[in-house]
Amino acid sequence: MAKLGDLKALLEAQRAAAQARRAAAPAPDHVHREPHAPVAPKRSIGATKHADGDIDLAQAFADVRRLPPRNRARLAPPPPAPVPRQRIADEEDALLASKFGTAPAPHSWDVGQEQEGEQTYVRAGIGSDVLARLRRGHWALQGELDLHGLTSEEARDRLADFLLDARARGARCVRVIHGKGLTSPRKEPVLKGKVRRWLSHWDDVLAYCEAPRHAGGGGAVLILLKGSA
Repeated sequence: MAKLGDLKALLEAQRAAAQARRAAAPAPDHVHREPHAPVAPKRSIGATKHADGDIDLAQAFADVRRLPPRNRARLAPPPPAPVPRQRIADEEDALLASKFGTAPAPHSWDVGQEQEGEQTYVRAGIGSDVLARLRRGHWALQGELDLHGLTSEEARDRLADFLLDARARGARCVRVIHGKGLTSPRKEPVLKGKVRRWLSHWDDVLAYCEAPRHAGGGGAVLILLKGSA
């Protein structure tokens, strides 16, 4: 019978031979390759790298705690209200048309050749040459009032305040825009006639005339006021 010491020595020799064979054997390649297939340079370099210097993510983030879930609903903000650009542009065009009109004002008429009533007014004792000079821009424009969109009562009050202020400032020539009435329910110039009749009864008004085409035409009137004493 073999001694126990001999069996132990034989077992250790077999283990040493097995470890030597494993050490001498090439590293296993899990990718199936054909015999004698060339190895890519990057793969051969990666196989030689040692993993001891890699970062252990589990250890690096060991003290990180997951945020608790929020008890809030994620609601998207409401979209901004659409801007009706075309409608706004149309309203602006209608506003300008109601002030100055879409058709050009008559420009062939002159003082003494009025084509409709209340186109001009001159106080008694004032020469007609004053109207001609007023229409042709002899006096510089020193103030303007826009009555568009007001009721008759509002327009009368606004006109009175405007004329009083102009008189206090010593202004001689001002313009009042009363519109052509294109936005009125019946397309009738309600303020046009009223404003011109009010002006004819105002003591500080020496003369007025319908504005030239470039200054408002039939939708506006130029007014000559008394000079300061």
